[in-house]
Amino acid sequence: MRITQLLSDSPRNSILIGLCFLVLLILPWLHLLPDTSALHLSAYWITLIGKIMALAMVALALDLVWGYAGILSLGHGLYFALGGYAFGMYLTRETAGDALPDFMRFLSWTEMPWFWAGTQNFWWSIALVILVPGLIAFIFGYFAFRSKIKGVYFSIITQAMTYAAALLFFRNETGFGGNNGFTGFTTLLGYDITAASTRAMLCFVTALALLLSYLGLRYLMSQPYGRVLGAIRDSENRLQYLGYRTLWYKLSAWVLSAIIAGIAGALYVPQVGIINPGEMNPVNSIEMAVWVAAGGRGTLIGAIVGAGAVNAIKTYFTVAYPEFWLLILGGLFVVVTLFMPNGIIGLLDRFKKEKE
Repeated sequence: MRITQLLSDSPRNSILIGLCFLVLLILPWLHLLPDTSALHLSAYWITLIGKIMALAMVALALDLVWGYAGILSLGHGLYFALGGYAFGMYLTRETAGDALPDFMRFLSWTEMPWFWAGTQNFWWSIALVILVPGLIAFIFGYFAFRSKIKGVYFSIITQAMTYAAALLFFRNETGFGGNNGFTGFTTLLGYDITAASTRAMLCFVTALALLLSYLGLRYLMSQPYGRVLGAIRDSENRLQYLGYRTLWYKLSAWVLSAIIAGIAGALYVPQVGIINPGEMNPVNSIEMAVWVAAGGRGTLIGAIVGAGAVNAIKTYFTVAYPEFWLLILGGLFVVVTLFMPNGIIGLLDRFKKEKE
């Protein structure tokens, strides 16, 4: 399959999307230009861009299960946070060196918990970023889908599970830093995490991961597997009547979605410099659904556009009018539901058809 077909269904759209991704891959290196250059991007902007791209990966992950398989998750913040914690453990160990992390010494701990074993190794931490969200998603998804829990009940359970995990991680005795989580990172693979070159590389890797996630999911959804997921969304009972074992299709999509969200969390943490149980706040997971709905679910590119647009608005309003942000978020969800059911991408498609 040609790369243009992976990017979009239309050659014109594929060129535009390809150019946008090219810009995202180039932007990080503008941070390395001299401060006097007109093209220089400050540390604030390079961090903000990297953060939004990581969140766009979570939107992609959610669009896979909601937009294509019709499974609305209100708990993807859990998988995002688990990936962040897994990589945060490595960053914390590298900062502490041979000593115990600061929060453990503050709590008068004398030894490291068993589940911290090996987290000083970069590649083991990368494995945890993939394995932990994937395993949790597999266990939860297997029993939920096997029990044929669907619709709003499934959404409520995912949110309840995320909230329960947040309460667990808030406790100091669990060994994850309690309310403060992990912060104060100084190095990554021996490099100063605040250095311009490290910031640029992290932002570039995030852009590359976003591109690969988009291309991979786009290819997967163009295959029979993607069409089966669409059939599950439209009429699962009819598909089962035809002999398909829908449990494994839904479960595989759910696990893949969780892994992508976990990788996004791992990329997010070193750029923002902190991971705490607040990332498991149910409101965060609801926001993720708003990103996908605002961009246009079932399109992939819409999830990226929605995450970028909503987070750009959030960045402005949480600084200028912080007390109104949640009202704006709720209003945005209502407006999208009533007047833009297909999101920004659907609105653009409608305008294009009217012009033709």
